Amino acid sequence: MMAQLQPPQSYPTRYWHQLDDGRIQCDICPRACKLHEGQQGLCFVRAREHDAIVLTSYGRSSGFCIDPIEKKPLNHFLPGTPVLSFGTAGCNLACKFCQNWDMSKSREMDTLAATAMPQQLAEAARHYGCRSIAFTYNDPVIFHEYAIDVAQACHEVGVKSVAVTAGFMCPEPRQEFYRYMDAANVDLKAFTERFYHKICGAHLAEVLDTLVYLKQETSVWFEITTLLIPGENDSSQELEDMSKWVVEHLGPDVPMHFSAFHPDWKMRDTPHTPPETLTRARNIAMKNGVRYAYTGNVHDSQGGSTWCASCGELLIERDWYRLGRWGLNEHGECRHCGAALPGVFESRPGNWGPRRQPVRIS
Repeated sequence: MMAQLQPPQSYPTRYWHQLDDGRIQCDICPRACKLHEGQQGLCFVRAREHDAIVLTSYGRSSGFCIDPIEKKPLNHFLPGTPVLSFGTAGCNLACKFCQNWDMSKSREMDTLAATAMPQQLAEAARHYGCRSIAFTYNDPVIFHEYAIDVAQACHEVGVKSVAVTAGFMCPEPRQEFYRYMDAANVDLKAFTERFYHKICGAHLAEVLDTLVYLKQETSVWFEITTLLIPGENDSSQELEDMSKWVVEHLGPDVPMHFSAFHPDWKMRDTPHTPPETLTRARNIAMKNGVRYAYTGNVHDSQGGSTWCASCGELLIERDWYRLGRWGLNEHGECRHCGAALPGVFESRPGNWGPRRQPVRIS
C-alpha cells in the first residue's frame, strides 16, 4: 500500500524491539541505537516516538538530478542510460571523508528537504526517460521504508531501482530491501577493521556479509567501489587482501571500482589521490583474478573502459561518462570472440552521455 500524497511527520517502521530497561533498540543496522522516548538514532532520521521507532524523513528528499548510470558507478548495468538520482538527510555511518556531507550530515536538511512521494518520483523518472532511479548521496538503509515504496512505484511504470549503499545493514531488513532492488553499488570503504572503526564508526564484517548475501542469495546486479585515501586504505597489501577476498567469495566477475579521494569534511588536510595509485590498485585487482576493474574520478580512458576478459577486445569505450566504441552484440556478447559480458545489457547502449541535469519534482 502506497503512502498518502503528503509526507507524514512520522512514518511507522517495524525493525525494532523493546529492551528490558525500557529503551527501544532500532534493528535496521548493526549500530543498534537504543533510544529513550524522543531520542533519535545516530542517523537522526529514525527516532523513538510513542514507544515505537518511526522514520521522520519519509517523502522528503533532495538533490534530484538525472545522471549517467556510470556515475553511480555502475558500468555493467544498462550502459549509457540516464538515472534519476536523489537522497535524503542522514546517514548511519560517520565517515570523516564524506563526499556528500552537506546532505548526509546536515541537520537542517531534514526539515528543508523537498516533498517527493513515491508516485511523484516514479512519474518523474518515466517522464524524463530514465531507465532507473538511484537512492544515493546518503545511504538508503536509513530510509528503508521510503526506498522500498519508491522502488515499487517505479517498477509499476517500468523503471528499475538502484541502491548506492555502504552495505552496513542487519540481515532481516536487508532481505526485504533487496527484494525490490535491481542493482546496487556497495562501498567497500577499506579492508581493515581499523579503518572502519577509526574513520567510519562502523565495522567491516557486516559489510562483507552484505556482499556475500547479494552474491549468494539474490539476483541483484552489484558492483563494488573503494575510495582510495592516501595513507589510510591504499597500501598494496590491503589491495591484495581485498581483491583476493572478492575473487574467492564473490567470484571474478563482480566489477571493482577504485576512485580518487578529494579533501573534504573532516579530512581536508589529506592530499588528493594520485592517479597512479588508482592504476596500481586496478593492476593488483586484475593480477588477482578480478576480470573487470576500473579507475574513477580521474580521466583515464584505459582504466574506465570495459575489455573482454576472454580475448582482450575493447567492449565499451568510456571517456569520462561518454560512451565510444561498442563491441557487444545484441545479446551482450563480445563481437570478436562471443564471450558473454556479465551484467544487465539491452540490445543497444543508451546515449545520455556525461550530462548532469538537475530536475524539479512537482
